Amino acid sequence: MSKRTFLFFLIAVLFGTRTAHSQSPGLTGDTICHQMKKVADWQWKNLETVGWKNPKDDWTSGAMYAGMMAWAQLANDETYYNKLIQVGADNKWNTGRYRFFADDYCVGQLYSQLYTIYKRPEYIRKFKALADTIVALPHLESLEWKNNIFTREWAWCDAMFMGPPALGYLTQATGDAKYLDKSIALWLKSTAYLYDKDERLFFRDSRYFNKKEKNGTKVFWSRGNGWVMGGLVRLLSVTPKNHPERKKLVKLFVNMTEKLAALQQADGSWHASLLDPESYPSKETSGTGFICYAMTWGVNNGLIAYKKYEPVISKAWSALTSSVHPDGKLGFVQAQGAAPDKVGYDDTDVYGVGAFLLAGSEMFRLSLAHNNNHVIAVAHNNAATNQAQTIKIAWSHITKKIKAKDPKQLIARNAASGEIVPLNVNYDGEKVTEVSITTNLAAGTSNFFEISTK
Repeated sequence: MSKRTFLFFLIAVLFGTRTAHSQSPGLTGDTICHQMKKVADWQWKNLETVGWKNPKDDWTSGAMYAGMMAWAQLANDETYYNKLIQVGADNKWNTGRYRFFADDYCVGQLYSQLYTIYKRPEYIRKFKALADTIVALPHLESLEWKNNIFTREWAWCDAMFMGPPALGYLTQATGDAKYLDKSIALWLKSTAYLYDKDERLFFRDSRYFNKKEKNGTKVFWSRGNGWVMGGLVRLLSVTPKNHPERKKLVKLFVNMTEKLAALQQADGSWHASLLDPESYPSKETSGTGFICYAMTWGVNNGLIAYKKYEPVISKAWSALTSSVHPDGKLGFVQAQGAAPDKVGYDDTDVYGVGAFLLAGSEMFRLSLAHNNNHVIAVAHNNAATNQAQTIKIAWSHITKKIKAKDPKQLIARNAASGEIVPLNVNYDGEKVTEVSITTNLAAGTSNFFEISTK
């Protein structure tokens, strides 16, 4: 039978309002990406005009890069990757001063993730050599906080974000499982030492085992446990489902998520002290950002239930977005430290921005996944160069989700920008067979499209 193609452009003024999402009205993909761009652009501008407070290979910067990578994957703008590549070049692709100090090789996450896109050996050559040594070391010391143990072992909870994902992403980059296996083994060692099974939370380090808050509770730091949760889901993201230790990681994640959900404050955040929030009455966005990121990743990947945790996640995201200044500066970020401390609207730091962008990247996916009135089409460009791609969606797939008899009833939008995009309709004779969207993708990015009725 003959085939014909009908191309039509959908004009925004004809379509009325957007289909309502199951979350609150503010949680649409384009509004989330608008907030992410606003925060990311403010941070880069501040770094370029005011300067870098810490070295570019520092852990604070490494945490920011994690979020900037997540944003770059959605932005479809090579500018953001170019900035991150320039960071690596400025560092000469080195890690920090102390070779086995997790804070100093947190930046290895960036190098490995960039390598998976661009396949440039120099991006990971030095970090891989370091990781080979880390894997070979016996790691038999106690994690008690003495004799500078932090320079050799993951003896404090912050390290759970810095070290494990760095090794895990190196396995993803190289295909060599030894880095991931070592990462999980060391994760379990640190968990056995720092995790309080009764409270289902992590102590910062052994110095806090017997400390108490003003209200007599144990000292559990919001950002510290945020570091753990963020590091845990990043580790899980590269751990195969058949890995023999994966179930232990998942169980830990589920238990901590349940506990943290119960500790969320009325303002949607987690205050600096998890068990004594009244002593630190302001919200705190770095811990909240990492916890929101982890929980949302857990829902998106089927580890925890959407119905149970969506209200917690949405409140957390609201607490984060309401902390963004009109110019894009993220406030309420507790200063660098090792324990709960006071924080205010004007306080910011780069790791808080990293947490915000990580949370936003998962909130974006959540906003698309839980709308029953549209079809999502996704284009991925895993190559190191820009590409044009055409996404084809079978008409039968569309009509299973959308009540439409005629493709002229449909509207297609870029989910990140909200812009209307042209939709191609392919026919076999008089029968509609598929619709398609053609898009240009920057290297290492993904485009998401929502197809719904007008």
